[in-house]
Parts: sequence; structure tokens; C-alpha cells
Amino acid sequence: MNQTPSQPRFVALALVLIHLVVSTIHGRAHQGAMVTLTTFGYIYVAAVITLTPLVAAALLFTRKKRIGALLFALSMLGSFLFGFWYHFLSETSDNVAHVSGLWHSMFLWTAIALAVIEFAATLVGFRLFQAASRPRSNA
Repeated sequence: MNQTPSQPRFVALALVLIHLVVSTIHGRAHQGAMVTLTTFGYIYVAAVITLTPLVAAALLFTRKKRIGALLFALSMLGSFLFGFWYHFLSETSDNVAHVSGLWHSMFLWTAIALAVIEFAATLVGFRLFQAASRPRSNA
């Protein structure tokens, strides 16, 4: 089956929207489990994890799709690295191993889902950027 030029952009848009929903649920698990972030963490989550993918997705449907693809890829990579560090490697209250009680399961599964979504979205974003950077052939 042939892939139309706009299809990867819609995949990226779907990933952004799914990421937003899962991030919102994960944020609720943070609140319920009383897991707070540093000031840096809150700013990073708002700017890089929440706002930047939305801006990037919008740019994908304009003449600035190359910039949008790069912004999407970098924001998803930044989201993945931030989440992977804090949820699985660091010795902070944001580590899934340190969250207990009623919110543990939701916190754990949304952290895993975010890692998978962000990793996949990073790959999609860099592929979109590569495709947008190639010169068009006349064939």
C-alpha cells in the first residue's frame, strides 16, 4: 500500500495527541501519589513535554514542516530522556519504585506508556525530518 505524503504527519499528530492524554493521566497520578517535581521539572514538563509537541504538530501542516518535524523529534527525545531518567534511573520520589499505594499502578503504567510513545515518536519525528530535508524528485 502506498503511503501518501501527508500520512506520516497524521501519524505524528496522533502520537502528539495520545502523548498528551497519557501525560495528563500521568500528571494525575503524580498528584494522587503526592509526587512533586522541582521548579525546573515543572517548567520542563510544561515547555518541552506539553507545549512543544503541540507547536511542532501544528508546524507539520504548514510550509514549516521541516522545522516542525525537527522540533517534534527533539521534544519527544527530550521527553523520553527526562522521563526515563526520573521514572526509572534516578533515586527521587519520581522513580516508579518509590511510588506506593493506590496510585502505584497508574503511575507505573503511564510512565512505561510514555517511554514507549516518546521513543516511537522520536523515531517518527526524525524520519519526517529526513523526508522533509530530501530534495524532491521530478519523477
